[in-house]
Amino acid sequence: MSFFGKMFGGKKEQAPSTGEAIQKLRETENMLIKKQEFLESKIEEELNIARKNASKNKRVALQALKKKKRLEKQLQQIDGTLSTIEMQREALESANTNTAVLTTMKNAADALKAAHQNMDVDKVHDMMDDIAEQQDVAREISEAISNPVAFGADIDDEDLERELDELEQENFDKEIIGIPEPAATLPEVPADELPEKAKEKKKATNPSNATAAAATGGDDMDDPAMKELLSWAE
Repeated sequence: MSFFGKMFGGKKEQAPSTGEAIQKLRETENMLIKKQEFLESKIEEELNIARKNASKNKRVALQALKKKKRLEKQLQQIDGTLSTIEMQREALESANTNTAVLTTMKNAADALKAAHQNMDVDKVHDMMDDIAEQQDVAREISEAISNPVAFGADIDDEDLERELDELEQENFDKEIIGIPEPAATLPEVPADELPEKAKEKKKATNPSNATAAAATGGDDMDDPAMKELLSWAE
């Protein structure tokens, strides 16, 4: 089959993968870079020949310049080809990356679909409702267990509050109103005898007074003169 037959007709060959195409483009790019370096060295060589023969042999110098021009044209073409290959390689690399990303995302989607295959949204909602209901039941059971039903259920809180108020009022009355009055204290009995008692006792123990009283029979004690005499004698 001719070249044009391969290009425009005939059996189509299977397209290479993106990885294979990228590898081929890199190989071609490396080849063109080496060709580019060779042409640059040849251009520099022809330029040196032209310089050496510029004054000695103009024909050789002109031939060298013409060859340099052809080499520069080839170098220019290679530069354009390299730019095209580089853009194509970057496009293929981007496509390869996108393909890998899409493949990974598709695998993840298939795995997620498989994971949800045996799940039903309605069943999930029902299960969550059952869980919430059981949690409510558990909370009610805990509250019922912690409630002291059998201990002190017959005690009225209002009665307790009333009794507490009475106790507080009683304490207030004792502290403020019911302060006991201090007991009255009697004066102490003097240890010494009173002056009148001491005088009477002295009279009773005086022998002269006793003799005079006996001689007069005790009647003269009431006489004022006798009292004055006794007072002087004392």
